[in-house]
Amino acid sequence: MFDNLSDRLERSFKILKGEGKITEINVAETLKDVRRALLDADVNYKVAKTFTDTVKQKALGQDVLIAVKPKELMVKIVHDELAELMGGDTAELNLPGRAGQPTVILMAGLNGSGKTTFSGKLANMLKTKKAKRPLLAACDTFRPAAMEQLRVLAEQIDVPIHMELGATDPVQVALNAIEEARQKAYDVVIVDTAGRLAIDEELMKQIQDIRDAINPHEILFVVDAMTGQDAVNTAKEFNERLDYTGVVLTKLDGDTRGGAALSIRSVVNKPIKFVGTGEKMDAIDPFHPSRMADRILGMGDVISLVERAQEQYDEKEAKRLEERIRKNKFDFTDFYNQIQQIKKMGNLKDLASMIPGVGKALKDVDIDDNAFKNIEAIILSMTPKERQNPAILNTSRRQRIAKGSGTNIQEVNRLIKQFDQTRKMMKMMTNPAMAKMAQGMMSKMR
Repeated sequence: MFDNLSDRLERSFKILKGEGKITEINVAETLKDVRRALLDADVNYKVAKTFTDTVKQKALGQDVLIAVKPKELMVKIVHDELAELMGGDTAELNLPGRAGQPTVILMAGLNGSGKTTFSGKLANMLKTKKAKRPLLAACDTFRPAAMEQLRVLAEQIDVPIHMELGATDPVQVALNAIEEARQKAYDVVIVDTAGRLAIDEELMKQIQDIRDAINPHEILFVVDAMTGQDAVNTAKEFNERLDYTGVVLTKLDGDTRGGAALSIRSVVNKPIKFVGTGEKMDAIDPFHPSRMADRILGMGDVISLVERAQEQYDEKEAKRLEERIRKNKFDFTDFYNQIQQIKKMGNLKDLASMIPGVGKALKDVDIDDNAFKNIEAIILSMTPKERQNPAILNTSRRQRIAKGSGTNIQEVNRLIKQFDQTRKMMKMMTNPAMAKMAQGMMSKMR
């Protein structure tokens, strides 16, 4: 998402490399380049100018500690200001509702912004991570296809939906959905509304009528981050009419320059609450300004990576796996299950970008989400006995597995060799003495 901006900012900071102190001249040179980088990323001009002026004020006159180089200090100042520019603190979703008095969330946005898909993602997140009982309300009475899309998504994530085929009054549909939630003890109602290809008076009047009738706890404006400054302008116009409570940026996994994420908070003074990072129903993340600043400056995002891992973490399964490794019983079935856990964490390149330094190293590398496809095919072509006892995989068995998986004997041999090496290393690390020795070696290497 921010690859180009990250590269430009890094080049800007090189102006200070080797400098003994921060001066008005080298700060001006650096920030001139920073401003250009922001403008190239489609950041609003006024926002970019205010940002660099603020950084300049904070940078000039600062004493650089002996242990801190001028470049490092400038990176720290820019990081803090980027986080502040995007909102500072993480904005939580307002969820005061309970059974009988549900939280009502109204979704707004242009057609094609990903509003209906995000409604499904939000319902899925509330159900799986917040233990809520959401109800989706299909209130786009203009497009039957939108109702059907929401119905398919609801079925996919196993969430109930209120839809009235043939209805013409979205206000009444929304009110009926909230009444159904009260009766059936759903604690959140997500109201999906009609979108348009452009802002028009009919759309704005309709959604204002819905807002006034249902009095939502949250109004989320969904905007396509790939539209750049147009996204910011649209957000401003919607806010003037709706006074929404938060912004959702979709398609941040696409080829976007990031200007919307950096500008939108300053222009509309409303927090970005969520970002969409892919097509899957679990591709939704709360927006953390400080973590996003980390990623923009190439520092990774280890906290988000750990959180994703914890979502897939099963303590009982981990203990079971540790015991199997300790007894040298780790087999291909266990290996296959671990691959599935990794895949659930999200896009592989996105995960790699969260590791400090790795994102930059892999920026020009195409990491296919099907990278595990051949490995999975090979393992699934084994019999249960072969997965449990890799030692019996002789030449004839390997040839059969290669043929069955659509691979070749070299790929099968390579996987088995890598598996054996992995198993030996895992067994070694479960040995307390060896683990202590490894830690000692690592500390000497630092």
